[in-house]
Amino acid sequence: MRNLVVLGGGYGGHSLITDLLSRNLPLDIMITLVDRLPFQGLKTEFYALAAGTVSDLQLRVPFPEDERISYVYGDVTNVQLEQQLVNLADGQQLYYDWLVIGLGCTDKYHNIVGAEQYSYSIQSFSAVRKTSAALNDVKPYGQVSIIGGGLSGVEVASELRESRPDLNIRLIDRNDKALSAFPGRLQTFVSEWFMEHHIEMRGHTNLERVEPGQLYDMNAKQDTILTDITVWTAGIQPVQLVQAINLPKDTMGRLIINEHHQLPDFTNVYIAGDCAALPYSPSGQAAGAQGKQIAEILHAQWHDRTPKLTIIKLKGMLGSLGKKSGFGVMGSTPIMGRVPRLIKSGVLWKSKRHRG
Repeated sequence: MRNLVVLGGGYGGHSLITDLLSRNLPLDIMITLVDRLPFQGLKTEFYALAAGTVSDLQLRVPFPEDERISYVYGDVTNVQLEQQLVNLADGQQLYYDWLVIGLGCTDKYHNIVGAEQYSYSIQSFSAVRKTSAALNDVKPYGQVSIIGGGLSGVEVASELRESRPDLNIRLIDRNDKALSAFPGRLQTFVSEWFMEHHIEMRGHTNLERVEPGQLYDMNAKQDTILTDITVWTAGIQPVQLVQAINLPKDTMGRLIINEHHQLPDFTNVYIAGDCAALPYSPSGQAAGAQGKQIAEILHAQWHDRTPKLTIIKLKGMLGSLGKKSGFGVMGSTPIMGRVPRLIKSGVLWKSKRHRG
């Protein structure tokens, strides 16, 4: 038997195996998916789990049940590319003929002292469960500080406002407004929503240290920022396993790949999602599209034909402001209000129905 090993059952890995299992696989091909959990967690919705407005059961998508796929549960410690071996923390070794690395990302702390030790994360199912428990245990009228004014930070802040109207919520960023990478109209819309819903936007803040109950801004050394809990959403990077691979990477630490999503020096190894140097910002949409293309490339290879590939075109971006409002960009057009929130809910429903 020839073995395809897929590391990570997120948007890229799940899309890949679902697509492959819908095709006519050669009889000598076996797929092995390695993940910590027996289901995909819908990471784009982790903000709601953190805020306590959904249960983790609502964010689970089961993996396919099929005799052509086997599952291995655990943590991957490293990959030996020359030997074509995957090593797991429990001592298991998996030999592969083809490998797909789609293990996602982890927080990037920008060398800020204490940030990793004293803040809460939303980057994994395990981490976001802890964050949810901590946020929902904050005393009434306590102070929550969310570091990072990008999409994740905005969604956590707004969803938490809906979940805990008693809390004081503060979003902290280096820029003067949230969503600094997005069109000005969206920035203004979110700023006005924050003001209406009593979420403090503290801009022009460069943290140099995080401690229990206190944050230190290098721009205002005489003052400390008091907080009961700190949530980190201020940047991501590929997981440690990818960081340790000594091959060319882009400025974000993502592995350089060729037009077929392969490592140029190891063309039986494919990189998907947040681990891959794509010409887009990391997203579940991009990872899912990649997974489908890798499935087409592998299937074509197994059947000795040329793969049918098209340029990946992302449909846009959607974000939520609680359950009743949202924002987004479709093409180059900003959209705001109830409509993008309804579209986002529809996309989630379709994703769960299609995959589950």
